[in-house]
Amino acid sequence: MKLIIDFFPILLFFIAYQYYDIYVATEVAIGASILQVGYFWFVRRHVEKMHLVTLALLILFGGLTLALRDPLFIKWKPTVVNWLFGIVFLGSQLIGKKNMVARMMGHAVELPATIWNRLNLAWALFFFASGLLNLYVAFNYAEETWVNFKLFGMLGLTMIFVLLQAFYIARHAQEQKTIQKER
Repeated sequence: MKLIIDFFPILLFFIAYQYYDIYVATEVAIGASILQVGYFWFVRRHVEKMHLVTLALLILFGGLTLALRDPLFIKWKPTVVNWLFGIVFLGSQLIGKKNMVARMMGHAVELPATIWNRLNLAWALFFFASGLLNLYVAFNYAEETWVNFKLFGMLGLTMIFVLLQAFYIARHAQEQKTIQKER
């Protein structure tokens, strides 16, 4: 259910674009993101920082797109979001005792610090690469191709990355269990 709610604005953006244009799709995405944040606040009395950052950037870049009637700004938004997350993940390796991946997943699996650091770096690089890939598609292909890539391409790449990460974690979690049993 959370996954559906997380992708709610992107999905509605895609659907609105299929029936209207980039401007209506942008308006719909802004409205859907506001509803998303409101839903989390109403149901959980807590809103994830990721949703707030995404909403703020969507209002900024989407607002510029609508005010200036230029889709360039909305095309930049996924890149800025990804690069900000990449910076946060990299910075988390330098600040605090646990990096972002360890903070987010440490309750579910026990891994050595070196593995957490590799996973965290992999996520940071993934975010930077996703941002670059978004720009490449946005500026080298038709708008409709970019919209399709934004939903299917980015989501597909993220799912593949998560799956690969799960295999990597499973391998090292097994090693960790074996080490603990030997003690």
